[in-house]
Amino acid sequence: MKKEDFTINGMHCASCASLITKGISKLPGVQKANVNYAAARAQVEYDESLVSQQQLLEKVASLGYSAVPGFDSEREKKERAHEISELKLKLLFGAVLSIPAIALGMFLMDFPNRLWLLFFLSTPVQFIVGAGFYQGAISAARNKTASMDTLIAVGTTAAYLFSFAALFGFVEEQYFEVSASLITLVILGKYLEAVAKGRTSDAIRKLMDLSPKMAHVIRGGKEIEIPSSEVIAGDHVLVKPGERIPVDGIVLEGDSSVDESLVTGESIPVEKAKGSKVIAGSINKHGTLTFKATAVGKGTVLAQIVRLVEEAQGSRAPIQRFADTISAYFVPVVIVLAILTFSYWYFVASAGFSFALILAVSVLVIACPCALGLATPTAIMVGTGLGAQKGILIKNAEALETMHKIKAVIFDKTGTITEGKPKVTDIVPITKISQAELLSIAASLEKPSEHPLAEAIVNGAKERNAAISKVSDFKSHPGKGVSGKIGNAAYQVGSFRLFESIKGKVLSHSQKLENEGKTAMFVGKGKEIIGIVAVADNVKQTSQQAVSELRKLGIESYLLTGDNERTAKAISAKAGIRKFFAKVMPDKKADYVKKMQSKGKVVAMVGDGVNDAPALAAADIGIAMGSGTDVAMESGSVVLMRSDPMDVPRSIRLGRATMDKIKQNMFWALIYNIIGIPIAAGVLYSSTGWLLSPILAGGAMALSSVSVVTNALTLKWIRL
Repeated sequence: MKKEDFTINGMHCASCASLITKGISKLPGVQKANVNYAAARAQVEYDESLVSQQQLLEKVASLGYSAVPGFDSEREKKERAHEISELKLKLLFGAVLSIPAIALGMFLMDFPNRLWLLFFLSTPVQFIVGAGFYQGAISAARNKTASMDTLIAVGTTAAYLFSFAALFGFVEEQYFEVSASLITLVILGKYLEAVAKGRTSDAIRKLMDLSPKMAHVIRGGKEIEIPSSEVIAGDHVLVKPGERIPVDGIVLEGDSSVDESLVTGESIPVEKAKGSKVIAGSINKHGTLTFKATAVGKGTVLAQIVRLVEEAQGSRAPIQRFADTISAYFVPVVIVLAILTFSYWYFVASAGFSFALILAVSVLVIACPCALGLATPTAIMVGTGLGAQKGILIKNAEALETMHKIKAVIFDKTGTITEGKPKVTDIVPITKISQAELLSIAASLEKPSEHPLAEAIVNGAKERNAAISKVSDFKSHPGKGVSGKIGNAAYQVGSFRLFESIKGKVLSHSQKLENEGKTAMFVGKGKEIIGIVAVADNVKQTSQQAVSELRKLGIESYLLTGDNERTAKAISAKAGIRKFFAKVMPDKKADYVKKMQSKGKVVAMVGDGVNDAPALAAADIGIAMGSGTDVAMESGSVVLMRSDPMDVPRSIRLGRATMDKIKQNMFWALIYNIIGIPIAAGVLYSSTGWLLSPILAGGAMALSSVSVVTNALTLKWIRL
């Protein structure tokens, strides 16, 4: 099954997106199709053995639109600029002709040859400026459906043809200025909408602009300047103070501080020295750095971030189904309402053909399916873009929507609540053995292991110059510890689970250490425990604040750890977490998530994205702590670039704010149509004498979409 993005050109409204979605979905082999009107793109999952890319492109073309494989932000930027330029030209042309038409039609009643002047002014607007509406309406009709273009084309054509009849005396009244001004007002709305929609993609463009065009590399012992796109992995790259880093790499020479804020959201510059990782797009502040390129082009962290944001912005939130359902029936219902309006006023109320026609036109032009279609995708685009700028990468729209429902957050301990950099704090011999010998045995056994605590013990031995011996018959016991032989003696190092019983003096020592929040690693020789090596991992400075912020949001926090009750209790207390799960084996973490979900809670799991993968996948929202250099994690729906616990409440606030905007947009889009259409149909005329002229109706319709996009853009100013 292949998943592919396409850029779609020629869409005028949400109905167009719905039409393309239905058309593509009917093709054999298409598993899933989502067309995003706001982003002008489609995401399609299809079986290449049943349908080809070319067939997909041909299907889109048969519907009256065009598609280009892939999604290129630079190309999208150029196409958006072209669209805005084209709309601006149409708007100016339409305004130049419509303004004098309004003056003649509404004020200068005795002007010589008034009707013919109105005809010559309105005709170019109707058929040149409004050509796109006719094309859209014809395309929709061919596919046995209707769109917003249908409403505008039918409404303005009715007014134009009625006025044309007035030229030859068949009717007394004319509405040339109405048809011309309506088309111009709709084009104005389209222009403002295109400008506003362009701003929803600002985040991606800003991220793409971070990558410098040129890079200084050292080849053949000489420094040369080449395009960044030509840097290859293994090149030695030179970055001077004030320059942006062109590709990812590892520092070979030099010391400096680097501003990574626009990539990771971290405001404090990060110190870099030999062996440090550097990220493309970050700014070298002070010293000169020479580094070895490790990832270039699409492999850089920056490119991965852009890809993730692009995918999220093109994805579809579940709440969009509600808008799609309404949009599917919207236009046909409006056409029926316009016919009923005309029929009532002409046949029942006997108000005259002209009066009935104008009210029917008002109903057609005030109805706006676009506002409803834009309600969700524009907010999603702004929300995911804002998250990326703050170092919070949200992989899809569904995750953003689910965020606002979270009632419980489960934190893994190591690397999430704690620093993830444990250190040896205590060496406690139980038998007649020196501290150095005890640490040497523990470090020798732990050296082949990949566990963070094993690394801490090995590093502790190196710092204390303790000997590390060769181990034979090494065995790893997941969730328990390790065992092996040093010479002919058998040893074990691990938690209480590795030993049958821990009593007396050993127990009192371990309890004291665990009450201090330290992890006691027991060292055994044969069946006897010979000592304890205690390791502590400091709680992150922001952990307690994050838990407090979550509590303010009405969310309970839980700690999940393999440590025993005492250590878990001590760490929880330091982090301000009231509830914890201790003695949890790595392969059982997902069970605790499911257990909480069974109680009806929407659960977020926060972990490091590696050994927590099953739990992250099982949670309603998996939040993976990124390292700032590894963002392409498959586990989890959200990646926190800074690995800062405070970004957990921030991401939830972002989800809630985005959902609030979607709901506001949907409310205003619906209420606008619910109130506007009846007024346009004349329901208030009998009691108040109020009527909504087609020009005002057209103006209201034009501004409704703009208001929805503008409301979504206010997300940019929220404080996370």
